[in-house]
Amino acid sequence: MNYETLLIAAHANSIDVYEVDLKGRIKGLYKDGIVWISKGMSTNEKHCVLAEEIGHHETSVGEILDQSDLRNRKQELQAKQWAYFSVIPLSVIVQAYQLHIKGRHDIADYLNVTEAFLQAAIDRYKEKYGLLAVYDDRYIVCFDPLGVIEIFE
Repeated sequence: MNYETLLIAAHANSIDVYEVDLKGRIKGLYKDGIVWISKGMSTNEKHCVLAEEIGHHETSVGEILDQSDLRNRKQELQAKQWAYFSVIPLSVIVQAYQLHIKGRHDIADYLNVTEAFLQAAIDRYKEKYGLLAVYDDRYIVCFDPLGVIEIFE
């Protein structure tokens, strides 16, 4: 999946996406079926930000800009988790392994995401599964260090 594919998916889910100049450190915003993305970013950065903003569409309720409120921080985490698991499911980590793509930089490039987004996704997977997760009863995905072990019978 890449930014353009995600734009098409957003449109199919009745989400309008606009690239605009956003002020400060804000990279993206979501409200009522509209996503605003900072147009000064790389395509991979836009991909990551759009995924998170779609995550807000899928998981968040109300305005959650005040991150001092624990409920808002939880909704922010849910949106990020939605983005991580949607853009970087275990299946694509295994697919990268099958294509002999190694190293975080090359994996992030293959997935059309930033290395920071990839690392955040790996960290979230570790929180959810621990150091390992079994995929399709044929692979063990290791999160630290990142790698895949194929199970042969």
